[in-house]
Amino acid sequence: MSKISRETYEEAVSSLLSYSQEKKRNFVESVELQIMLKNYDPSKDKRFSGSIRLPAIARPRLTVCVLGDESHCDEAKAANLPFMDVEALKKLKKNKKLVKKLAKKYDAFLASSTLIKQIPRILGPGLNKAGKFPTSVSHGESLEDKVNEIRGTIKFQMKKVLTLGVAVGHVGMDQEELIRNIG
Repeated sequence: MSKISRETYEEAVSSLLSYSQEKKRNFVESVELQIMLKNYDPSKDKRFSGSIRLPAIARPRLTVCVLGDESHCDEAKAANLPFMDVEALKKLKKNKKLVKKLAKKYDAFLASSTLIKQIPRILGPGLNKAGKFPTSVSHGESLEDKVNEIRGTIKFQMKKVLTLGVAVGHVGMDQEELIRNIG
């Protein structure tokens, strides 16, 4: 395993940010980290996946929908977050098209711990197939904190290709935040 010195990636981040200032785009560009694995055979060795919580929020525009009981729906309404209660979920009744549409509309889901076991029974396998099965949230946790935790968490998955690519931030972040997310 070869390590990259802090100076090397500080220099890379500063040149990346200066280049993005010169070439202005009409959207906020994401900064992605590509990791190449050497001496790893995906056909023999085990494939892996996981998630990492970054120090700074990498995806501030990530849309999160709360699937909750009454108290979580009230909290989501107060925090100006999209939400669905049990009755709204039951209206979907395993309708594959509607569940797929719901999965496309939001990037991630939060569900009340009391409701999480009922989700597969109410919605079917649609959210799980889309890779967006809800994260559990208890009544002791703040919805805002949980949403920020999801926005700051990146998922990675090792498949057949020996390269891992993960978004670690965007060009709107300052240099120090990007360096903390990479290091």
